[in-house]
Amino acid sequence: MALRLFRGKDGRLTAYAPVAGGVVRWTEDRPGGPTWTGPWLIEAPGLSEMTVAQGADGYAHIVGLRRRAGKDGAQVDVVHATQFQTGRPLTAWHSLGTPHPGDRAKAERTGAPAAAVDSSGAVHVFVRNAGRGVSTRRQDAKGKWGGWTDLKGTEVLDGLSAAETADGRVELFAPAGRGAALRWYQPEPGGALQRGEDIPARLQAGSASAVESSRDTVTHYWRDADGGGVLAWRPDAPATASLGGEAGSGPVAVVRAPVDGHDCVVLAHRDTGIGRLAVAAHPAEDEAAGVWWTLSGEAGARTPALALDGLGRVVLAAVALDGGLLVARQRTDERGLALRAWSRVSDAVERRTG
Repeated sequence: MALRLFRGKDGRLTAYAPVAGGVVRWTEDRPGGPTWTGPWLIEAPGLSEMTVAQGADGYAHIVGLRRRAGKDGAQVDVVHATQFQTGRPLTAWHSLGTPHPGDRAKAERTGAPAAAVDSSGAVHVFVRNAGRGVSTRRQDAKGKWGGWTDLKGTEVLDGLSAAETADGRVELFAPAGRGAALRWYQPEPGGALQRGEDIPARLQAGSASAVESSRDTVTHYWRDADGGGVLAWRPDAPATASLGGEAGSGPVAVVRAPVDGHDCVVLAHRDTGIGRLAVAAHPAEDEAAGVWWTLSGEAGARTPALALDGLGRVVLAAVALDGGLLVARQRTDERGLALRAWSRVSDAVERRTG
């Protein structure tokens, strides 16, 4: 379960990380920092997986998989809560059930959720179902949830990755166990999801991510399961691109950002060689220009996340070994992708119900 980092409508960043008993949240005191408030514990007993999606309205939608003990055995459901404004409490957790109502054995095989928000403000939640396909449930712009829909698919593994374009099209990328990743997309904003071409790939679990790399085009990134480093693919590309980083592991964080006036994609992952984060950048949709990974931060940092702050600077955040939040910002007085010294945010948790 990765750290998530988002910028609100007021320009302040919020970081979310799963912990025992719920989700912790850190919030910038002002756009561009450097000080933060938190962590606050958003209580959600039994939450075992968590993701966050943000719409154009700035609302943050937290979606998780909750496992609780019941008198008749384990109870599993997908839950959702919304944060409407930066730093404000969340709504109450709302259960979305699972694609297998009334069948606890199948419900227990529900996978970790992915989520995205389309142009209408509708929230799309995706999970691997018990049949190892993908099921989705959608909340419309007025807040009403529809039922679960089976998108089909075969041999789907955990580690779904959902993304949206600036005009609100949603895409889903799903690793599968037969040497391929499956893809669904909306051909137009608000349209029904369609199955795209399969992508030859063997993914390291939980490593996939995506970014809109040009208008209406999403590039998907993942780590090769056979040690081949970070790979990238997008529709109409001649082939999957190799970006190096063979010594890394875990999730690949990604953000599109200007570097020296050039439109670039910035990447980060954990380097397993000495246990530090590795950071790289390449011109958007020009992976052939070359990617050079640079180590940064303290040993043991994990689950990196990337975002642009309220001043337009790249911010790299990670979770320290002791659970604290580590933050580094892009320097604007040097050429290239240079980061300032890392800072540590307080790790004394304040308990909150929302």
